[in-house]
Amino acid sequence: MIPGVAPKPATPLVASVPQPRHMFVLGAGFVGRYVSERLLAQGWQVSGTCTSAAKKRELEMLGMNTYVFDATEKRNLENIHSLQQATHLLISIPPVPGFGDPLLNLNEDLKGMLSHGNLEWLCYLSSTSVYGDCGGALVDEDHTVNPKSESAKLRHKAEKGWLSLIDDLNLSAFVFRLGGIYGPGRSALDTLAKSKSLSQRQKLRESKQYTARIHVSDIYQAILASMSMRCARKIFNVVDDDPAPRAEVFAFARSLIEMRYPDLITESPDVNSTESDFQERIVPAEKRVSNARLKKELGVKLLHPTYRSGLQCILDSWQAESQLSDRNR
Repeated sequence: MIPGVAPKPATPLVASVPQPRHMFVLGAGFVGRYVSERLLAQGWQVSGTCTSAAKKRELEMLGMNTYVFDATEKRNLENIHSLQQATHLLISIPPVPGFGDPLLNLNEDLKGMLSHGNLEWLCYLSSTSVYGDCGGALVDEDHTVNPKSESAKLRHKAEKGWLSLIDDLNLSAFVFRLGGIYGPGRSALDTLAKSKSLSQRQKLRESKQYTARIHVSDIYQAILASMSMRCARKIFNVVDDDPAPRAEVFAFARSLIEMRYPDLITESPDVNSTESDFQERIVPAEKRVSNARLKKELGVKLLHPTYRSGLQCILDSWQAESQLSDRNR
């Protein structure tokens, strides 16, 4: 300090304000809602779209900023104000037969909004159906895709569309190829408990030797893990370790229910039947889907590596909810 010269006041350090985390979910259905609820609990801001006023009210009660949006209608995205403020974008709207991915049909509007926003992460939820029939071979993300059904072809087209859309954007982008999704309220246990008949599509799958599946909690794990990975674009298979046939899964689900709730099942859906009128529509799709990249590169340790663990967890949650209900009476 120089004698006789007053010291200059210290310049305050201005701390950089972290970008608030804001997830936008295009299609807050089963997976989208599950992810949204948990991010909200972690203090995220969460916005999203749904298809009806009733669902909008439900989602807003959770704390979401929600928009009713029919993406098959020709319109721009200006009314979805939160999209431009989002730092993270989860796309969980399936392609529409005969129409394709409804959001990508708004390509210019969508790209303009995303390029002038705060987006840093994007994830498109696709399906392992894009691999087509591989004769039961083990397939990873580098395996040539060969979609056969219309829905699988539209899925693959959507994958390419979303990755192309963000070519000029500086963000991390992921495609998750999901197995059959199950979880609380959507499982073989729920189908049996409700004595709900299988759909024609489900019956047609009964002849398959392998069925990839994934518990919704492990989809959420993969989403969280990908947020800490910086990459231009990456594809991950998000499946469990056990591609068991559907009939085996239902047999195990039935045994669980009969042990704990022996009077619950009044009728059993015929999970082994296949309507002969629809046999010719079966598209072969035998494959075993590898999740090695998910484990190695994202470091995901599956909560439910097999359907047995997943179904047992769902059944345990029924008991917990029943006990809570009894205490509140």
